[in-house]
Amino acid sequence: MPQILIIDDNAAVATALDVLFSLHDIETRHACSPEQGLAMLAEQEFDLVIQDMNFTADTTSGEEGQVLFRQIRDSWPDLPVILLTAWTHLDSAVELVKAGAADYLAKPWDDGRLLTTVNNLLELAETRRELSRRRQRELKQRQSLHERYDLAGVVFADPASERVISLACQVARSDLPVLITGPNGAGKEKIAEIIQANSGKRGGAFVALNCGAIPAELIEAELFGAEAGAYTGANKAREGKFEAADGGTLFLDEIGNLSLAGQMKLLRVLETGRFERLGSNRERQVKVRVVSATNADLPAMIRDGSFREDLYYRLNTVELALPALAERREDILPLARHFLGDEGKPLSPQAAQALQRHTWPGNVRELRNVVERACLLAQGPRIEAAAPQRPIAQADEPDRARIIGALERAGGVIAQAAADLGLSRQALYRRMDRHGIPRE
Repeated sequence: MPQILIIDDNAAVATALDVLFSLHDIETRHACSPEQGLAMLAEQEFDLVIQDMNFTADTTSGEEGQVLFRQIRDSWPDLPVILLTAWTHLDSAVELVKAGAADYLAKPWDDGRLLTTVNNLLELAETRRELSRRRQRELKQRQSLHERYDLAGVVFADPASERVISLACQVARSDLPVLITGPNGAGKEKIAEIIQANSGKRGGAFVALNCGAIPAELIEAELFGAEAGAYTGANKAREGKFEAADGGTLFLDEIGNLSLAGQMKLLRVLETGRFERLGSNRERQVKVRVVSATNADLPAMIRDGSFREDLYYRLNTVELALPALAERREDILPLARHFLGDEGKPLSPQAAQALQRHTWPGNVRELRNVVERACLLAQGPRIEAAAPQRPIAQADEPDRARIIGALERAGGVIAQAAADLGLSRQALYRRMDRHGIPRE
């Protein structure tokens, strides 16, 4: 049952309010003076306070009520306060409302209006308490994660991030392949680092390879190594990423950019742990935990024939879906302050609000660039609202249909089609190979 504290030296007022509220299942307690009211607030939790503005006989200035309100505000800033006022000090009540009082009512009050105001405030107070309880639960859960696992320095505060990180920690102990999905720049590699840090292979190497950054003709050599003379420029033998990651974790980012030939070889090594270097017939054996990541729609790629279905299910034993930064907004300010560091300039309230309002198409990567640039360009001791500027949004990953459309509009001119898609010529060639689009 909600509890209201009435602070009024007039016992008749307290009785009238008690009768009114008791009819609506609201309990009241009465304090005859500011001192008694403050003492009762210190002893018991109340949902709302209704206070008079004068407590001394023949006093009408409202100064006593102002002092009491500010004392309540200082000690219990979230506790709603309704002021009971006479017309003689209405201006004082209005000023206190501006200072944070929930409402004011003139004596004699209107029961209907008072009940409406009280019920609205009680609902709001319950919402705030539930929000506070939820945040306390989330804080305890984050603390528990930090105590139980090595989180590899990840910075997060949003429940959506916590769910992904918690699941990553849970699956880390097994050697099952994990697929991390999510948009570019969202922090997928950091999730892979958490998996490695809490796995049975945490003492081994963590090797990362961005499959989208390697030309299709070199990706197999990067993964499996090559003997001298295996391809033009291979003057000496070199080990691949699988050998480098033996006994540890191999993180394959942008796995959707892997060619069909590379996909077939990757499937074999996932199933057997065996592979040959490019240009060699000698099989090599490794024990590697593979964690892959993509921002592509792999099921759609399977349907159009550019990604092997058997490889997808081999990689996707466990899927961790990392949301875009716009979907985990409570991460924005903690990440921004992390990127600024202890030596960086602080964010002004206006700058912090600007960061929270932004949609972050480039995700965490964009946020880092924005705050570091803002810190560099800020003229004063802190970053003001105008400092963080919105960069050009990153282009979406083009699908097969968009690539073909761009090539048709460009009459087959690769440079023109690449510019239309916001890609380099080599990046377009890689995507054409991945989607099985012939180079004509």
